[in-house]
Amino acid sequence: MKNIFIKTMLLLCLLTQFSWAQTKTATVSGLIKDGTSKSSLPFANVVLKTNKQAFVMGTISNELGRFTLTNVKSGNYVLEISSIGFSTHQQELYIGTLSDFLDLKSIELVENVNSLNEVIVTSKAPAISNAMDKKTFSVADNISQSGSSVLQAMSNLPSVTVTDGKVQLRGSDKVMVLIDGKQTALTGFGSQSGLDNIPASAIEKIEIINNPSAKYDANGNAGIINIIYKKNKKEGFNGKVGLTTGLGALWVRKENLPTIRPQYTMTPKINPSVSLNYRKNKINAFFQGDYLYTETLNKNEFITRTYDNGDIINSQLKRNRNTHFTTIKTGLDYTIDDQNTLTVSGMFGSEKIIDRGDQPFFNADFSERRRLWQFLEDELKTTVMASVAYQHKFKEAGRLLNVGLNYTFHREDEKYFYDNILIGSTGTDSFKLLSDETVYDFNLDYVEPLKNGRIETGIKFRKRDIPTNMDFMPGQNSVIDANAGGPATYKELIPAVYGNYVFESIKWEAELGLRLEYVDLNYEVNPNHNTYKSDGYHYTQPFPNMRLAYKINDNNKVSAFFNRRVDRPSEVDIRIFPKYDDAEIIKVGNPALKPQFTNSLELGFKTTWEKGSLYNALYHHFADGTITRISSTVAGSDIIYATFQNVNKSYNTGIEMVLSQEVSKLYRFNVNVNAYRNQINAFTVENKYPTTHLFSADKQVLYSGNLKWNNNFHFGKKIDAQLTAVYLAPDIIPQGKIKSRYSVDFGIKKSVQDGKGEFFINATDLFNTMVIKKKVQGDGFFYTSNDYFETQVIRLGYNYKF
Repeated sequence: MKNIFIKTMLLLCLLTQFSWAQTKTATVSGLIKDGTSKSSLPFANVVLKTNKQAFVMGTISNELGRFTLTNVKSGNYVLEISSIGFSTHQQELYIGTLSDFLDLKSIELVENVNSLNEVIVTSKAPAISNAMDKKTFSVADNISQSGSSVLQAMSNLPSVTVTDGKVQLRGSDKVMVLIDGKQTALTGFGSQSGLDNIPASAIEKIEIINNPSAKYDANGNAGIINIIYKKNKKEGFNGKVGLTTGLGALWVRKENLPTIRPQYTMTPKINPSVSLNYRKNKINAFFQGDYLYTETLNKNEFITRTYDNGDIINSQLKRNRNTHFTTIKTGLDYTIDDQNTLTVSGMFGSEKIIDRGDQPFFNADFSERRRLWQFLEDELKTTVMASVAYQHKFKEAGRLLNVGLNYTFHREDEKYFYDNILIGSTGTDSFKLLSDETVYDFNLDYVEPLKNGRIETGIKFRKRDIPTNMDFMPGQNSVIDANAGGPATYKELIPAVYGNYVFESIKWEAELGLRLEYVDLNYEVNPNHNTYKSDGYHYTQPFPNMRLAYKINDNNKVSAFFNRRVDRPSEVDIRIFPKYDDAEIIKVGNPALKPQFTNSLELGFKTTWEKGSLYNALYHHFADGTITRISSTVAGSDIIYATFQNVNKSYNTGIEMVLSQEVSKLYRFNVNVNAYRNQINAFTVENKYPTTHLFSADKQVLYSGNLKWNNNFHFGKKIDAQLTAVYLAPDIIPQGKIKSRYSVDFGIKKSVQDGKGEFFINATDLFNTMVIKKKVQGDGFFYTSNDYFETQVIRLGYNYKF
């Protein structure tokens, strides 16, 4: 079956030859000089022509001899420059797809010299819509997920899968998530978080970068997802308002085990949003506000655990969740003059989560309830971010200096209350966690456009402190480890410097970069902690990247990528406090955790034609010191302890195809196929919590993949629709496997009020088929689980632009 699956994926990649394209434009600039005196020549004529000497566009040089041509489409041209008393100068000019700005530097005109011969130039086909280093997707085009969260909107994107609330790229969750090109506490500095509570209505587009260049932070071996917030720059006052409402969990998919509170059904969703912009003269002011209220059946997992001693426990973990999420993003662009701009912006986020859960534990035949664990979680996350950005545009078009300073404060205030109901007693456990995160980021970036590319360089600096305190208050017959609380402080210092060179000619593209990064991390632990001691690490490491592409002809290109990246443990990964999401499965961090370094290779082939394109990629990632979560037990207890560890080497090898085709004005589609092989070598590690014990695992290998099929329909009367089908093959998880799952989403929208208004209705998981099924082999136990959490949601919304 493995061979059949792999061969099928390869055959699809080789046989499919369709997609659609878009045109790339650039700005061309230069300085015209007298070849003898070397002085600049003002008011010289600059004309851009085709090979048949057809006029494309023209301009004249300014008082300083400098000229600029804007919105030049990719292709081959002849640049002609003339001035009274000088011979006409002609030169070939190639406009590629990698750079927005090209600087031809100095062009010297010579007196009394015959003009150059005519140059024959061939036409150049436009680049495909998803560039080889970046794929960009408009959220507005994702009709079937309109009104949902960012996490749900991502589930339909090529290369992306969503498992247990985490985003994966090509089978790996080591993904760095950015907002407007920056790491923020909303989505996590060290790892992704909070994506399920950010309204998609606030987002303009999403970028997927599988092979990031050196200008990006080195964290995240799987790549980068960049979320771009809406920001309008039209003249005058304009904006957009919208309202989305919906219902989820329309019926009970699996009945509760006896004696617990009802699970959520008919859960409401409400998402009003407003986007405002005012632009006049030198001022551009913007405001984006979103509120999201949801009730959700966040978890409904039925578990059977079998221990080596023959004991069998059946349980259900049901979690009803209420969420209030508010985001406000506002700021001001001030154009000091034609060359200098200052931007001041701020963001506020408030996420209030109330979880009410039940977890009964029964014996093998459900004749005896051994325990009932009922909990209330009250969590408030508050984020404040302030940014100041300065941009200086040099006289040469595209030559830029950007300086930015960002400050972030993020508070995590959590309270947990548990009723531990046993056969002969009842006790109430509780604990409180307070964490204040403060981050200072400084960056300086410089871009120098060249005739055939550009140079990028800059420096970054980050200082991050997270003091955290956990207070445990155990009740009668408690499983809480009261001695594992107290204070702990995470301190991180990261200076980095980078350089990146991009080159493009008619046949070749190249990108070569290097990032040098120093990291100093200290984790200071309460000296009275019963298990862990203070720890940390530091390193100075180079992170190179390379991309080389050859253009076979106008429509076909092959490419090769290499980069080295790191996955630094997040503060949550090393957090010393036990987390009791489950009465008998306790998660805890590991302050001795070290970074995971990964090397990545990719070979790609891209082909395009008038209404179609195809991108095939063969990739391989190999990591050392792989970070994974280990589940084990200790002698005399049925409690499972899940702890992060650095294990052995791991490998991720796969093939991906991204295919699009416009069949007609009525119908277009895109297909994404990703097939991969994941491997973790055999390992033995020492777990220290709650007592020191060894854990060993054999080599794990699994072949997996996913298929996504997006169908877009453009009917008459301004009606558009989308039908999306997603299939996720069985995959490997720490110490186990997750079974296949699939879903179908559908959405339709209609434009009204001369295009200013829009109605939409959609349904996610239309047939209610998305169920998470797992099998895990632990140390001393084996368990299976089926999670019937809420996946089917119907939404209705209206947006109005003015």
